[in-house]
Amino acid sequence: MAMWDRIKDQAKGLQQQAQSRGLGGPGQGHGQGHGHAPGQPYGQGHGQGHGHGRPGGSGGSKAQLVSALKSQLTSLKTELKSGAYRDASMAMCALVAAADGTVDPAERQHVESLILNNDVLQNFPADQLRQRFNKHVDQLSFNFQQGKAAVLQEIAKAAKKPQEARAVVQTGFVVAGADGYIAPAEEQVLREACGVLGLPTQEFGL
Repeated sequence: MAMWDRIKDQAKGLQQQAQSRGLGGPGQGHGQGHGHAPGQPYGQGHGQGHGHGRPGGSGGSKAQLVSALKSQLTSLKTELKSGAYRDASMAMCALVAAADGTVDPAERQHVESLILNNDVLQNFPADQLRQRFNKHVDQLSFNFQQGKAAVLQEIAKAAKKPQEARAVVQTGFVVAGADGYIAPAEEQVLREACGVLGLPTQEFGL
């Protein structure tokens, strides 16, 4: 019996832990923690429990999502070598950099260094990436609305291959979330990219 009592005590302790983290009462902790409760996707449940330190309360789940997308991208490195992926992902990165309608030189430099240090994008020569990224940033800086239309057209070219289309949005996500927080304007342009690529925004928690 002593063994059984110990197991009961452990279960009770775990349940109290779950309650103190705000994951609900008996029978609820398990469902929400693992994302199986109805209408409670994993990203949301997790973000509510841990993301209170950020505006909007979703910092925790977004940081985790960015990390997961980065791993997925890296695992596809050998397959992401096409010109369509290169061009569309540079357009995506430019759109993220200029998401709020302006790009200051420091932001441009920051995103450029993220691009050049990205494991998957190292499939391509650095000067090709830099040239394409800066061309799009210049378009967006000159006339944001007109530039955005041209950049989204460039992104749409990756729509023919779903794997590449996904990788373009993942690349944008990884660049946007490099500082652990994705601004509402960045989420908006990622949603628009999903639209032109024919991808469901829910897949990226947008």
